[in-house]
Amino acid sequence: QVQLVESGGGLVQPGGSLRLSCAVSGSTLGVYSMGWYRQAPEKQRELVATISMSGSTKYGNFVKGRFTISRDYAKNTVDLQMDSLEPEDTAVYLCNARQVVSGPDVDHWGQGTQVTVSS
Repeated sequence: QVQLVESGGGLVQPGGSLRLSCAVSGSTLGVYSMGWYRQAPEKQRELVATISMSGSTKYGNFVKGRFTISRDYAKNTVDLQMDSLEPEDTAVYLCNARQVVSGPDVDHWGQGTQVTVSS
């Protein structure tokens, strides 16, 4: 089983920055993609950013160059640097690991960390 623990959320003013971190542990064999999703009240969960094991990245359309996803192999974390935050970025941010073992892909999720952008 893959365990994911997020940290780094909080309250920030519009235009500010936050850095989220996801600590990865457990049986990670077969994990081929990791990323961040977010869910705001009464909205569907949406992709923020993903990074593959080869380092390829993908971002949601709303990111527009403001966020950067990265992996720290020494610390075994997946980090999300968020700059120029807007009130519309307020949501619970969830870490995701996608794994293939012997059947269909399996999605693992962290518990989420709240990000609130407000003055």
